[in-house]
Amino acid sequence: MNWRTYIHADPEILRGKPLVKGTRLSVEFILRLFAAGWSEQTILENYPSLTSEALQAVFAFAAECLSEESLYKLPLETA
Repeated sequence: MNWRTYIHADPEILRGKPLVKGTRLSVEFILRLFAAGWSEQTILENYPSLTSEALQAVFAFAAECLSEESLYKLPLETA
């Protein structure tokens, strides 16, 4: 999955947050919907401008971001 086909950032829209092309829906917003328990079907029904492929791109983008060493590292919990 090449997330760049579906995700972009424009400094004039949502202060440059990554969003799904052709929408004003940020990657962060979509991830929060999933975190709140929304299913893919529910998201697609409520946001018909999105596609299943665009949702896959959101996760591919997030996965790539998490693999970057510059991200905040959570402290390891000790027993």
